[in-house]
Amino acid sequence: MEKLKSDSISAEIIGKVTATPSIELKVDGVTCLNESTSFLRDLWEETSFQLEKFQRLASCVDSEKEGLIDRHEPSWGLSFTPSFTDEKYMTIACKPKVAVIREEGSNGDREMAAAFYASGFEPWDITMSDLLNGDISLDEFRGIVFVGGFSYADVLDSAKGWSASIRFNQPLLNQFQEFYKRPDTFSLGVCNGCQLMALLGWVPGPQIGGVLGGGGDPSQPRFIHNESGRFECRFTSVTIKDSPAIMFRGMEGSTLGVWAAHGEGRAYFPDDGVLDRMLHSKLAPVRYCDDDGNETELYPFNLNGSPLGVAAICSPDGRHLAMMPHPERCFLMWQFPWYPKQWNVDKKGPSPWLRMFQNAREWCS
Repeated sequence: MEKLKSDSISAEIIGKVTATPSIELKVDGVTCLNESTSFLRDLWEETSFQLEKFQRLASCVDSEKEGLIDRHEPSWGLSFTPSFTDEKYMTIACKPKVAVIREEGSNGDREMAAAFYASGFEPWDITMSDLLNGDISLDEFRGIVFVGGFSYADVLDSAKGWSASIRFNQPLLNQFQEFYKRPDTFSLGVCNGCQLMALLGWVPGPQIGGVLGGGGDPSQPRFIHNESGRFECRFTSVTIKDSPAIMFRGMEGSTLGVWAAHGEGRAYFPDDGVLDRMLHSKLAPVRYCDDDGNETELYPFNLNGSPLGVAAICSPDGRHLAMMPHPERCFLMWQFPWYPKQWNVDKKGPSPWLRMFQNAREWCS
């Protein structure tokens, strides 16, 4: 006010922010409006919700609308403290190589390469045509990453075209299977890459169910269209469970936010026996959760309708991990749209998700 007055600008204070979830309006001291924020928000959003019902499943729209009444600050908590990568991994001359593999239509390769670089790896940009033409081999890599995006525009369903380019080229399929079986290797698939790993039978793996290499096995878990019937892009909450996944070591018990953006992210288990064995072996390390940190199937916390909130699947030995959310899009704190005030983190520093990639680097040593 002093600054405005010093520049001869007339100004009056007309309102103030309060912690109370209500809105009060007075004119000349007479109260003209005094309603709860949730009631007024529903009035304001009603037209938007009606339009949404033309675009997505009506029951999902109603679920989100009703859920807004009880929404509160997410109860995120970390079981560890985020930190920059140990200098010894960043300065070493010979770093482990990781192949960041992309196909026509992929779009998450640069963020993924940046996350692995920040954790002490030497990331290589590898296209499927490089592998198909024999210009490079997977033999020299410790890790491979199948990135997100829309390979072949998802016209055959997500990752179907990508998986076909591997499955129907026997020499290349053999190369991928040999990499999978090597005990000193790891793999990560995110979003489109997650869908690919499921179609290839890499997760949960032949020990649990399905056939390595895919081959159209009807019992193999895979990812299908979101329950809402449309593409969903949200910053959502997940909780990290106990599992053999090497990339989640020391992160168990944490609940935090992550970006998710997909149209076909609902985990589908044609064989209940495979689902039971997978859960018994703790091979679903990441689950969608509500504001209280509880696993949920409720929309929009669970943005795709996956059973038991399953957001990731890993192999029994923990070396191979497929997940629908995008940790590479928020491995730095400035990529978080919101986080709890009590988190003692550097706003410009590493986010909790960098720990995933650091764990892989630790494992390689």
